[in-house]
Amino acid sequence: MAGTKALLMLENFIDGKFLPCSSYIDSYDPSTGEVYCRVPNSGKDEIEAAVKAAREAFPGWSSRSPQERSRVLNQVADLLEQSLEEFAQAESKDQGKTLALARTMDIPRSVQNFRFFASSILHHTSECTQMDHLGCMHYTVRAPVGVGVPPGVVNIVFGTGPMVGEALVSHPEVPLISFTGSQPTAERITQLSAPHCKKLSLELGGKNPAIIFEDANLDECIPATVRSSFANQGEICLCTSRIFVQKSIYTEFLKRFVEATRKWKVGIPSDPLASMGALISKAHLEKVRSYVKRALAEGAQIWCGEGVDKLNLPARSQGGYFMLPTVITDIKDESCCMTEEIFGPVTCVVPFDSEEEVIERANNVKYGLAATVWSSNVGRVHRVAKKLQSGLVWTNCWLIRELNLPFGGMKSSGIGREGAKDSYDFFTEIKTITVKH
Repeated sequence: MAGTKALLMLENFIDGKFLPCSSYIDSYDPSTGEVYCRVPNSGKDEIEAAVKAAREAFPGWSSRSPQERSRVLNQVADLLEQSLEEFAQAESKDQGKTLALARTMDIPRSVQNFRFFASSILHHTSECTQMDHLGCMHYTVRAPVGVGVPPGVVNIVFGTGPMVGEALVSHPEVPLISFTGSQPTAERITQLSAPHCKKLSLELGGKNPAIIFEDANLDECIPATVRSSFANQGEICLCTSRIFVQKSIYTEFLKRFVEATRKWKVGIPSDPLASMGALISKAHLEKVRSYVKRALAEGAQIWCGEGVDKLNLPARSQGGYFMLPTVITDIKDESCCMTEEIFGPVTCVVPFDSEEEVIERANNVKYGLAATVWSSNVGRVHRVAKKLQSGLVWTNCWLIRELNLPFGGMKSSGIGREGAKDSYDFFTEIKTITVKH
């Protein structure tokens, strides 16, 4: 690397201090395929230091009033907002997403989340019951389980799953685990945490269907479904990867959907006109491409994207992990492309006849995170939404979130929920106190 710009060296953040590590891992810029920073390759020692710092900080932080903790969370939100551009640049470079998406969604949503919970902690009440005939009163309080911002309260330890991940989830003094990722990793977390009876919240992705009925408003449905299929290169757990279209409008929908997909520009993340950036890594790009190859081997048809259209990139980005949005048809429900989470810019479009049929087919996968239903028939919308095995169902829209409401999936899409009340319940332990007077 002689003669080139010095690499960014990340450090762990433990007990309010940035600490170097004895070993590091290369991190690649997805838009160029070049190493742009080095990340600590932490292990048991770093986890032990972080847990010790959290344990020592816990009594002071957990005893602060809701008003004090609310003020701290609002300060975090203010600092994030003040450095929005810097965080957006870092998120885009690390993940490969467009800079525009990081500026308008990722960082603003982080700010919103901190402000939402800073407000919500001021308004929680506890249960209280009286038993006058026994001279007793019962009430409940919530005892914090985890920790939240003075030194030691928040610790950041980088590393690989087998080393730092296993050390963290198997540590006896880590009382709960919130994880977003793959099912195999979640299975390992469950195994390691079981001897300690830890609380788990697992969000494990999905194989999300969109159901397009013949009375759908295609002028609204098509651009929204292109976005739900390919936003952030399809690397959102809520992205649509199976599109069921009623036969009477199948041909028209497919034609217009492919035309709209081809208008999505794949470009370098800093390009303000780019709709998609780069995938997260070279290995993941090859994995996503392999699904398209398997679909072709099964006799499917590729209408646009991988292997059909040409990808034009600047010279410096020729080694980046880019892929065109890809639309597949003529594929069976049993195909891996219809049953496995691809987590990339690939979606399958298939026809259906009846309401009952499409509900059964949409539910016929192991996942159950999210679904979208497009119809102008209000009765149908309610019937179908109720029967779909999904933790979230959007009708005539996609990715509209309300932090007061539960977020999470059914079946292999995980366990537990996030949201105002659900997060409050998960990150605290309820305690019943009885006082005889």
